[in-house]
Amino acid sequence: MSVPTVSDAEAARRALHALRREVGKAVVGQDGAVTGLVIALLCRGHVLIEGVPGVAKTLLVRALARSLALDSKRVQFTPDLMPGDVTGSLVYDARSAEFSFRNGPVFTNLLLADEINRTPPKTQASLLEAMEERQVSVDGVGRPLPDPFVVAATQNPVEYEGTYPLPEAQLDRFQLKITMPLPERNDELAILARHAGGFDPRDLEAAGVTPVAGAADLAAGRAAVQRVTVRPEVLGYLADVCRATRSASAVQLGASPRAATALLAACRAAAWLSEREYVTPDDVKMLARPALRHRLRLRPEAELDGVTADGVVDGVLTAVPVPR
Repeated sequence: MSVPTVSDAEAARRALHALRREVGKAVVGQDGAVTGLVIALLCRGHVLIEGVPGVAKTLLVRALARSLALDSKRVQFTPDLMPGDVTGSLVYDARSAEFSFRNGPVFTNLLLADEINRTPPKTQASLLEAMEERQVSVDGVGRPLPDPFVVAATQNPVEYEGTYPLPEAQLDRFQLKITMPLPERNDELAILARHAGGFDPRDLEAAGVTPVAGAADLAAGRAAVQRVTVRPEVLGYLADVCRATRSASAVQLGASPRAATALLAACRAAAWLSEREYVTPDDVKMLARPALRHRLRLRPEAELDGVTADGVVDGVLTAVPVPR
């Protein structure tokens, strides 16, 4: 296997920037969410996307999938979805009188797990091994998943009837949790103008969204990200930010070492996308919220007082000294 060169890395960076622009043909005003997805792709990480209905969560992932020359599948998570419906199952073949394994939709490069909190914990847990080990075990046999493999899951934060909150172990498998806010007025006007001009979110081909990056670009980008350096003082700052969440008065469970490594990987990818070969404290500040918000468990009394995980992270960033 050949080692990606500097020119490969530059071409990959151009392709991933083009990918962000391509997604923008379908989704308006969600640049932060698009960047977060690209960072996760570079880090082999998974993304949890949260937002109220109608802010284009599903459209965002569909546009990303179409902009990538990769295989993608969508699973609509429902209360009656079974684990085998996601991972695959053994099927009896009457002609051969044997059981054979039929791949589930998880055998893809980009899996859209739509409304993941609408399915029971048993089915949610079926993704744990796939997300962590990049394989599925059925009947004692491990079956590797394609590379790359990324899960982009969506959930609605305001509707709780008929939902099953994700357990801590599952949340910790997501590198980033991206929140998609309601658009600003100018962005909403741009959305309306597109629809008035005939834009159909169900027909991305007609919208001009085409593949602009592929597996080779991701491989070259991932190799380049590994060459991004982190100075000891920046590494200490990142560690201090994560450690400070554990002693915050409103927090019952703070950021784990896995959270720190997820934040570190995201910072290196963000630095490379910004054409830097080193991580800065600003990278840590920019990505602390999406990397840590879903890993903090607040005390019940703090939640009653209106404290949020984002608020805790902001307080920590204010309190921890920034290296010069």
